[in-house]
Amino acid sequence: MTDAAQPAFVLVRPQMGENIGAAARGMLNFGLDAMRLVAPRDGWPNPAARAMASGAGRVLDAAEVSDSTAEAVASCHFVLATTARPRGLTVPVYSPEAAMVEARDRIARGERVAVLFGPERAGLENADIARANAVVSVPVNPDYASLNLAQCVLLMAYEWRRATAEVVPHTVEMAGAVWADQAEVDALAAHYESRLEEAGFFFPPEKAESMKRNLRNLWSRMPLTRADAQILHGVLRQMVRWAGRGR
Repeated sequence: MTDAAQPAFVLVRPQMGENIGAAARGMLNFGLDAMRLVAPRDGWPNPAARAMASGAGRVLDAAEVSDSTAEAVASCHFVLATTARPRGLTVPVYSPEAAMVEARDRIARGERVAVLFGPERAGLENADIARANAVVSVPVNPDYASLNLAQCVLLMAYEWRRATAEVVPHTVEMAGAVWADQAEVDALAAHYESRLEEAGFFFPPEKAESMKRNLRNLWSRMPLTRADAQILHGVLRQMVRWAGRGR
């Protein structure tokens, strides 16, 4: 992915190489690789960052290093600043989700977007936030609003992925199985009904039809695979054999 097709994640005066590496890993998890660093405290490159990146070293290799926030965002048209605390500035405030939707839409129009992340100790300073066009406020616990740098990067990267990729909200991992079709469910229902009939389960007689209907409805509500149906047939057959031996 090129810088033009994604927001640049700008780590402003990061203090620990480990957090830079963890941020790189989080970015790459969600398809981002445009990292910019502003005056990293321990210099650059940083061995601790590479050790923590765990396979995301290419993000670190391509990272742009600047001396100031102004230099890091000079080429951008729209800048977002992440902060958990009100700063006394008049500025639009986005949720992480809305921020990444806005970033997506602006990038689609050909704009370049950056997201600022502050240093671990105290976050972004007002001078950094004043350069941003909008603020991103994470809805954290107000009694404990401090987010780790890499956590914040991961959260924003995740929202970027949600905004730009098709995310399936729910699915079932079939592991090679196939769903039972209606004929197979009907056969299973008939098998159980016939054996239960023999066992005198449907009693009293006037309630038999509603009991059979409820039992059939039970099978319909169950998301059965073909293998499930075969197992349930086998269970019933074995129980019948066992019951026959006990007579």
